[in-house]
Amino acid sequence: MPIKPLFSHGPIPGYRFFFCVLAASALMFVDQRFTRMEDVRAQLTMVVAPVQWVVSLPSDLLNWGSLVLSDQQALVDENRLLREQILTLSHRGQRLANLTSENAELRELLSAAERTDIPYMSAELLSLDNDPFSHQMVIDRGHRNGAYVGQPVIDAFGLVGQVTAVSAYSSRVLLLADASHALPVQVNRNGLRFIVQGTGRYDSVSVLHVPDTADIREGDLLTTSGLAGRFPPGYPVARVTEVYHDPGQPFAQVSAVPSAQLTRSRHFLLLFPPPLEQEDESLLWDASMTISPAAIHASERLGDAASSEVPNG
Repeated sequence: MPIKPLFSHGPIPGYRFFFCVLAASALMFVDQRFTRMEDVRAQLTMVVAPVQWVVSLPSDLLNWGSLVLSDQQALVDENRLLREQILTLSHRGQRLANLTSENAELRELLSAAERTDIPYMSAELLSLDNDPFSHQMVIDRGHRNGAYVGQPVIDAFGLVGQVTAVSAYSSRVLLLADASHALPVQVNRNGLRFIVQGTGRYDSVSVLHVPDTADIREGDLLTTSGLAGRFPPGYPVARVTEVYHDPGQPFAQVSAVPSAQLTRSRHFLLLFPPPLEQEDESLLWDASMTISPAAIHASERLGDAASSEVPNG
């Protein structure tokens, strides 16, 4: 039986711990200061991608099993509900076709640039961040599919967030509710522009720096304004739920609930908005320009039709 040495010849455990802490701190510093680590992280994420797929497999199997074992009556009710939704969307689509035609006519009369449809790509949820202080998720689309950092992400109800990190086969998305996320919005009713910031809660966001006399009320829909070029304009962001006026304070406290189903959605769309182009000098307004009566009449008709389409509350 070999005799154990009285003193170990390896490094002291305290030094090992100190070395690990020092190495971790150095890696965090390099990751924060240098962009080359992003390529390293992207390559390492390729190793984690199969693990993420295996982790999400039980959930996919559970959803598939619940669909197979669903009651026939439940499927009939769901089918009826989907048919009603299709009929409602078809009615709205017919109205939107008329509004689109009038909008195109109005923009042509004003010599405005033509708006084009925004391409998109579908994606599915892989995992959610376990950190309670960080609201992020991982989706199954990476740079091999065309995803890029800063890309807007939406679901069937509104804006979800934006892509913050991209690997070969997956991407990390910062959700709208995260406390570090903010974006410019506008009130759909009157066009007032504000900044919406996450609160760290899925069911609430804050509208920042709202003057106490601003025309904003409960039920107002907040949409993306298109400023800064990150998010295309017109997508639902949140709906105002509370406006509190504190006497003596210059700003009101405004809270809103996100339009997107941040805790329920599993399928998303990644948008590909067109890049910002330099403004054409030929389209700039001149004092000698006049608006024709036909343009004014078309604008009034478009405003009345759009107001009738906006739901109350």
